[in-house]
Formats: sequence, structure tokens, C-alpha cells
Amino acid sequence: MKNFKFTISGNTYEVDIKGIEGNIASIEVNGTPYTVELHREVRKSKTPTLVRAEIPPSKRDKIEKKEKGSSDPVTAPLPGTIIKILVKQGDLVKKGQTLLVMEAMKMENKIRSEKDGVVESVKVTPGSGVLQGDILIELV
Repeated sequence: MKNFKFTISGNTYEVDIKGIEGNIASIEVNGTPYTVELHREVRKSKTPTLVRAEIPPSKRDKIEKKEKGSSDPVTAPLPGTIIKILVKQGDLVKKGQTLLVMEAMKMENKIRSEKDGVVESVKVTPGSGVLQGDILIELV
């Protein structure tokens, strides 16, 4: 994995780090293998994992307009900037269809529809900055 050379009190040591799991490291010092415990916190990835619950079949199959508000708003999963909007008001959309593209954390993210429906309104424009949870598009 990584190779280091250390000089301690005039003695030279060649250290190969073979692997790290949790706070235990497998190393080799001058050809002799050792298992050592690390006394520092191992950094974890800051990249969030987005997990969305499956829409129940009873709600997925019906398209009905509610009097007040949208039946299904599409919200921003992360803070970012809108790059492209691929639908407009009145468009029919299918489940899995890309609705818009936003940049978040230096990556382009395709925001897809979670259900079949009709675009009731588009709440953002290209170049708009959005926060996590902001409504981007309303579907009925």
C-alpha cells in the first residue's frame, strides 16, 4: 500500500503499510510483519448516501390532483446549483425520467421522477442556487 523510511537514533527502518481496517494496521518493518493498533481516529468519507423509500403501489398507480398544493414535490437531495431543466409545466413524465440536472459537490446529479405524472410547476431556473429539501418541481 505505502512505503516509508524512518531513521531513529541512527537506525534506518523500512516500513510497508499493507492494509488498515478500522484502527488496526498490518505493517512490515524491515521484512518482519506486525499488526499494530492506531491511536488516532480513522477518517470516514464525508460523501452522504442518498436512500429513498419505495413509493407504495397504491399511491404510485393513482394520479390525482389535490386542491391545495402539489401531490408530490420533487426536492433537492443536496445543496447545489441548477444546470439544466429538461421539463416544463404541463409535460407528462414517467417514473425514472430525468427532470433536471444540478451540480452539487462538484458533481452533476440527475434528478429523476419517482412516479408517473404531470409537471404542475417548475420552481427553479438554470443557475439557481438551492438548499437541501428545497422544492424544485411539483408533480400531480
